[in-house]
Amino acid sequence: MSLTELSQRVGVSMTNLSLLKTGKVKAIRFSTLEAICEALDCQPGDLLEHVPDDIPSEDTRGEPP
Repeated sequence: MSLTELSQRVGVSMTNLSLLKTGKVKAIRFSTLEAICEALDCQPGDLLEHVPDDIPSEDTRGEPP
C-alpha cells in the first residue's frame, strides 16, 4: 500500500506518516496507531520496534543505571 493510500484511509497527513515511517517521532496517539493497524490488518508489534538509547541515562534518583 502506498503512503498516499494509507494517508487517505487513516486520515493522517503524508508528512506525519513519513515521519512515523522514518522513526523521527517520539510518540504516537493510540487512536492513530489503531487506525494504521486497521488499515494494514496488523498488530502494533508488527509496526513498532524498541531501540534502546546508545548512551545510558540516569534513573529518577540521579544514579547511573
